[in-house]
Amino acid sequence: MEAMREDLQAIQRLSDILDTLRRQCPWDRRQTIKSLRYLTVEEVHELSEAIVEIENHKSQPDTSASAPARDGMEPAPRADDSRFSTLTSQFKKELGDLAMHILFYCKLAEDEGLFTTADVYNAICDKLVSRHPFIYDKENYHGENWEQLKMREGRRNVLEGVPSSLPTLIKTLRLQEKVYPAPDKEAPEGAAVNGYDPESITEEQFGQRLFDLVDWGRRHGLNADDALAAANLRFAGRHSRPEGTL
Repeated sequence: MEAMREDLQAIQRLSDILDTLRRQCPWDRRQTIKSLRYLTVEEVHELSEAIVEIENHKSQPDTSASAPARDGMEPAPRADDSRFSTLTSQFKKELGDLAMHILFYCKLAEDEGLFTTADVYNAICDKLVSRHPFIYDKENYHGENWEQLKMREGRRNVLEGVPSSLPTLIKTLRLQEKVYPAPDKEAPEGAAVNGYDPESITEEQFGQRLFDLVDWGRRHGLNADDALAAANLRFAGRHSRPEGTL
């Protein structure tokens, strides 16, 4: 309960500060939902980079003499060095920036009479409950997966809702996850890569293979981003028909 009280106090403090800034700061006073949009995109990318950096650092073992050996295993990841502390502080900062943007949007929407902050949080609560009937509505749950549950909400096909402006590689991943939601689903014909062993390859090795493939294309006059974007369009075209049509 004490932690919850501290959380609520911190959120209220941010809300009060935003109210003050919107009254007294010229920059905050002139912001609109539209003017904040591109800044929010930047904040999301900064948060993404902070996550990548901290996770990459966590995966690097401590090879110093003081690192304890663990029955012949690699030393444990560094979790208390100065670099890790710097990265966690940056992660926290980026989360705070994004949290501020979300609350700022809520206040701007309230000013325009669109909805309230409570409406935003109640909407996500309602969605989470609706998407988890195996917890909240067991009587009406019939084994649907996540995408099938979303189709209940009136979507025409599983690809609806994937933003067209997503970075190309992320869009590829999301399209594939939508169409092939089960991790053990048999890969489509032609998806196998020579020498690729999914049972043993590491994320680092997989990343290097992707990097090398992009470089191979570059040296042969092929733009990897353009090629992948076109592949996304072809894939989406094959799988974006409304459910139940041929």
